Amino acid sequence: MSEDLEKKIEAVLFTRAEPVSIRRLGEILKATESEIQTALTELENLFKDRGIVLVRKGNEVILGTAPDFSSLIESIEKEELKKELSRASMEALSIVLYKNGVTRAEIDWIRGVNSSFILRQLLIRGLVEREIHPTDSRCYVYRPTMEVIKYLGLTKLEDLPRYQEMQEILNKNSVSIESEISESTNER
Repeated sequence: MSEDLEKKIEAVLFTRAEPVSIRRLGEILKATESEIQTALTELENLFKDRGIVLVRKGNEVILGTAPDFSSLIESIEKEELKKELSRASMEALSIVLYKNGVTRAEIDWIRGVNSSFILRQLLIRGLVEREIHPTDSRCYVYRPTMEVIKYLGLTKLEDLPRYQEMQEILNKNSVSIESEISESTNER
């Protein structure tokens, strides 16, 4: 069971691509906190001399890059930052701009695909920022940074094209999005 739990934790952390609390891992995987802690220790040992590591901060864990490869990853990310935004990045950024406070699950639902990697790239570029959700500490809310607003030549988000119209559409669909998300989360 322990080896199976390790694999499951690894899969969850890889898919989420953001910090996950030990409590949340226990809920997702139907395991005790002690079982999760044991499996995390085993994962740390498994990742020794590998390209990835398990990063712990307080009661949260995330997969990270081994320190030996930090210069390689830094050069790749610098190169990536010089490129123009992809269509997928533009989609996610547009959602963040028009919603001005949106969870990854909402972005995923709107786009129809996992947006973890895209959001990570937008965070690295300084185009979005995240904060802990005010009513659900298990997830984050993504917002545009002042830098992106300034870069777009705006003084406020309301200056975006068709802002009011998009707000009405997104707010009208927000209720159905949130119910869809909570239904799919409860089914898992």
